[in-house]
Amino acid sequence: MPVTGWKLDRASREFLVDIFPPRWRDLVADHVTLDARASRRDLPPPQADAAVIGHADDGEGLEALVVAIDGRTKRPDGSVCHITWSLDRDKGRRAAESNVLLTERGWRPLAAPIAIKLIPARF
Repeated sequence: MPVTGWKLDRASREFLVDIFPPRWRDLVADHVTLDARASRRDLPPPQADAAVIGHADDGEGLEALVVAIDGRTKRPDGSVCHITWSLDRDKGRRAAESNVLLTERGWRPLAAPIAIKLIPARF
């Protein structure tokens, strides 16, 4: 099933890695999902203003960055817009667990938003 969202621009990714060195062994830092259950006919979303506004780490192998898309953090499915930042696959962690981390455990806001460039995509 295709996914729609935005890929993280390479320069933005490198910039964020300098600011948030990955805590866990596997750096993901790839994309922001808009619709995890898109149809094959769904187009990528439009270009959007994006900023990292928060951080979460469960201390057990999963780290995520919260992203505001055009000023909003909620996806249409009610989950939080985010970039799965790092995880430990050897501990069985998966990127999809970021949704649970952010909705059930919350996240810490940053002192100031960090503007990033995202590229509309289907993946």
